Amino acid sequence: MARVPLVDPDTRPDLSALAARISGQRRGKVINVYRTLLNSPALAETWFEHLNAVRWKTTLDGRLRELVIIRIGYLGKVAYILEQHIPKLAAGDGVTAQECEALADWHAYNGFTARERAVLAYTDAVTLSLDASDAEFAALTPHFDAQGLVELTVLIATYNMHARVMKPLAVDLEKD
Repeated sequence: MARVPLVDPDTRPDLSALAARISGQRRGKVINVYRTLLNSPALAETWFEHLNAVRWKTTLDGRLRELVIIRIGYLGKVAYILEQHIPKLAAGDGVTAQECEALADWHAYNGFTARERAVLAYTDAVTLSLDASDAEFAALTPHFDAQGLVELTVLIATYNMHARVMKPLAVDLEKD
């Protein structure tokens, strides 16, 4: 059960413009992560803008993005992230159900490419220790230019932020 109330934007005329922007880009509704964040409208708005940039305005492909997000969900044991991305969002970006399941222990799965394995190792390092070894970083450089390295690192950091807000606030899973 959520630890803070979910804001119903229909009861808050002051939130109507922001709620319309959010629902317009989140499957036609204000999902619970935003209903939680609307307890602080300024944070909800900046979160929305930042997440949109991280997810839609980078050079990273959707498949790679979903692998990173789901891995972070597993590492943090964040049901909200896992339920939001598996299977619908992941499948839409070409991640199979088998691959989603394998992300819980990706080392044991041979189906990921060398690029994806380097990204997953980097995701684990940055998530678990806030840093990566020179070898982990070097494994990325054949696959990414400077822009891609920055975008990947910000993606990982952003979804760690996401996890570190959703889990302690116990954001309710979507009912649909």
